[in-house]
Amino acid sequence: MSPLELLKEWYDSVWVKQDLDAIDRLFTPDIEAQGMIDFGVGPEDFRVLAEAMLAQVEVNEIRFDREVELGDWVWVTFTAHAVTLANRAPVQATGQIMARINGGKIVEAYNQVDFLTFLEQLGYLPPDSLALCLSGEGIAA
Repeated sequence: MSPLELLKEWYDSVWVKQDLDAIDRLFTPDIEAQGMIDFGVGPEDFRVLAEAMLAQVEVNEIRFDREVELGDWVWVTFTAHAVTLANRAPVQATGQIMARINGGKIVEAYNQVDFLTFLEQLGYLPPDSLALCLSGEGIAA
């Protein structure tokens, strides 16, 4: 399986099929995926993160918009299409990941996800939060 195919399998298994056991199958035990939060996320932390996200949304599709594969490295930009569990409203999240694959597992991962816009869509942040912050307005009381 190529690095790109393995990454597609990762997103489809973990997020669309909600097969959280795929985390252990496709991550090395000592990985610390960077960029999701302020520290490296290992398999157990990632499972908690995935459970928290999947308690909010049902992911229907993750589309790879751009793909680059070079040796054991793969980089993609993606769009995740989902609906909220609360009211089935459509939401989407965009991001990118650069990952290194070795022995059929993800051994390094560097992520960037637009959580700000995603949390706005869920109703946890006001619309245009980034613009408000850039103008000097606060978004919290």
